[in-house]
Amino acid sequence: MKIFSVPKGDFIKIANVFLREAGVFIASVFILFFDGVYFNKAFFDVQTFLNILMISAFIIMFYRAVSRIKELMLYAVILGFIGEYLFSKGLNMYSYRLQNIPLYVPFGHAVLFARVFRFSKASVVKKYKQEIAQLFAILIAIFAVTYLVFYKDVFGFVMTIGVFLLFRKKHELQLFFYTMYILVAVLEIVGTGFGVWKWPNIAFGIFEVLPSNNPPSGISLFYFLLNITCLFIYTKRHKVA
Repeated sequence: MKIFSVPKGDFIKIANVFLREAGVFIASVFILFFDGVYFNKAFFDVQTFLNILMISAFIIMFYRAVSRIKELMLYAVILGFIGEYLFSKGLNMYSYRLQNIPLYVPFGHAVLFARVFRFSKASVVKKYKQEIAQLFAILIAIFAVTYLVFYKDVFGFVMTIGVFLLFRKKHELQLFFYTMYILVAVLEIVGTGFGVWKWPNIAFGIFEVLPSNNPPSGISLFYFLLNITCLFIYTKRHKVA
């Protein structure tokens, strides 16, 4: 693997950047426990508090961000609302515990987008973007095959193949979107594990030829629609970028 050619010092720097950006996000998703089935049955509903907490985190991150990331974060929130209502309410792709769209979700999309963007744009990460992208691709393939073999997750596996095909020749985008795939996988595993939302056992609850795990492995493919649209709007507004 190419990652083995990265000098130890630079590898440690890459790991530190990942922990600072992606690691913080991964740790924060465990807050979903408080919006899960167990906590709300045993104690009380705290979704309103989580909404306030996420919006506060968004505001803090937005305030500290450079202008480019601020603009992208705003696009991500707006498109996040549209996407959630389309996929959850319109297409019945998944459903939340209270059959609503928690307010913290679209703002969470923006925070996730910004974290991945900042990781992928770090100088030491950009220096070894091909090496890191290859490593992430291998981890993604192992993850998707494991879900297919042990959970019969055909839907997730097909979407993962779609991810690889989509970025097969777009090497400049692979690092960003492979990183996004991994963080989305963690988010989905934690969220469904706590019962905050759930996926039907077949794709969209309709296609029996596509058995699905809860969650499907390659669901980040639909997150990519949000990310690509954000980047598309930004580049249309800023031709030089």
